[in-house]
Amino acid sequence: MIRIIHHREKCIGCNLCVEVAENRWRMSRKDGKSTLVGGVNNKGFYTVSVGDDEWRENKHAADNCPVKIIKVEKI
Repeated sequence: MIRIIHHREKCIGCNLCVEVAENRWRMSRKDGKSTLVGGVNNKGFYTVSVGDDEWRENKHAADNCPVKIIKVEKI
C-alpha cells in the first residue's frame, strides 16, 4: 500500500497531478485547486491510503509538482 499526502492550501492549480493521475486527482471548480480524491483532511493536509497499483502515476505527480506539496510513501 501507499499513502498520498497533499498540502492543499499551498496548491497553485497547475493541473499536473490531474493530468498524470486522473483517477486520484480533480480540480475544484470552487477555488481552482487540486483535490485528492478520497483524501481525509487533517489540519490542511489531505491523506489517503491506496493500493500499490497507483504508485507510478502519483509518484510522477509528486516529483513534478512545481510547489512540492504532494508526498507519496510506501506503507
